[in-house]
Amino acid sequence: MQLYLTPGACSLADHIALNEAGLGFEPIRVDLAAKRSERDEDFLAINPKGYVPALRLDDGQVLTENVAILSWIAEQAPQLVPDGPLGRIRMLEALAYITSELHKPLVRMMFPTADADKEAARALAEGRFALLAGKVADGFLFGDRVSAADPYLYVMLRWARMLELPAPAPLASFATRMEERPAVQQALRVEGLA
Repeated sequence: MQLYLTPGACSLADHIALNEAGLGFEPIRVDLAAKRSERDEDFLAINPKGYVPALRLDDGQVLTENVAILSWIAEQAPQLVPDGPLGRIRMLEALAYITSELHKPLVRMMFPTADADKEAARALAEGRFALLAGKVADGFLFGDRVSAADPYLYVMLRWARMLELPAPAPLASFATRMEERPAVQQALRVEGLA
């Protein structure tokens, strides 16, 4: 199995989740501007969308999009699914929220079309982070155990820090708890971010 990633991009969430799951995989860096992998593969032949993440399974099938990949990882490692009859659904709900309500405005802040666009995205992201702050007050998104959604939230908080967008105190503590995890430390080392 291979995970196509770009250091520090949203693919870091999948990298961390694969480590948390204990699944063996090969990380392969992608130059997004050139659309080439470090193996000199045409990345568009792997993922025609042209962005990371992409996860090539052992049977050759390729999964794209964080929600799909993180959900697949959780299916392989049930310890990454929250407990309860709606555990899997609540995890999908969190993944959808992070991808649509945090990921998108943060990208708009990184690549604004105008100053007003950047400020609007900033205000939106601040409000969205505030909604999540209470969920992680004592641990992770779903209590004291990491789910497949937690690495994605962690990556969004890394981006917020880079963009000088302050996170509410519970989210800053959550980021610290995540950075203490061996799975996170290993991913950061491999991607050259530690």
